[in-house]
Amino acid sequence: METLALKLVLTPALIGVATLVGRRWGQAVGGWLVGLPLTSGPVVLFLALDYGTSFAAKAAQGALRGLVAEASFALAYAWIAQRRAWPLAFLAGSLGFAVTGLAMQFLAPAPALLVAIVIGALVLTLWLLPSFSGSAPAVPAQSWDLPARMVTATVLVLALTTAAGWLGPQLSGLIATFPLLAGVLTVFTHHAQGPSPATNVLRGLLLGLFSFAAFFVALGATMERTGIASAFVAALAAALAVQTVSLLLARRTMRRL
Repeated sequence: METLALKLVLTPALIGVATLVGRRWGQAVGGWLVGLPLTSGPVVLFLALDYGTSFAAKAAQGALRGLVAEASFALAYAWIAQRRAWPLAFLAGSLGFAVTGLAMQFLAPAPALLVAIVIGALVLTLWLLPSFSGSAPAVPAQSWDLPARMVTATVLVLALTTAAGWLGPQLSGLIATFPLLAGVLTVFTHHAQGPSPATNVLRGLLLGLFSFAAFFVALGATMERTGIASAFVAALAAALAVQTVSLLLARRTMRRL
């Protein structure tokens, strides 16, 4: 019941805040916000409370593998979006996520190698993203736009997390990283303003994922040794430290583009 309430309240709140932030400070900053572990972090907390620290630690490892899949989503979506509409771009991104995610599950790299792969994938994807071209059209916000984003994101989160619960800790952690909030934000931005602003959402997402990675590295390393409370304190401290740097980079990106 607590997890359901969290999804129903937190998911629309996050997509609403990210949308308003994007309108005020730029799409890169909006994408950065939904790249943070604001939904997956609480989900792993409830997994720890319900199933124990060992289950949650494995889910954290699955979440780290999912970051490589998220990078594939962003890269595939951004390049297909340069010439195609959002449905095909979203399909390409989803396929990229699925293929890379399954590959990461199959390879199952050791923790230290996994961290190196995650960092390398995020840096490489940021470098490979299409550059901003032209200026985004100024599109007035429609009255239905924000509620539609919030409802869409909530329905998708409920459906995906329900399915993920059948798959065990590793796959649950990986599937929980599917960029639902960022995907909704990207699709609506792509539809309203075009591919370049949508790519900026994805660029911000990738910058936010460094904080996501720090959170789950710390969580996975400390969960079984120190207990739930101490592990989450350490994970939050690590995420906030990286978050500060990534926010500065996201704002610099927004000013440059």
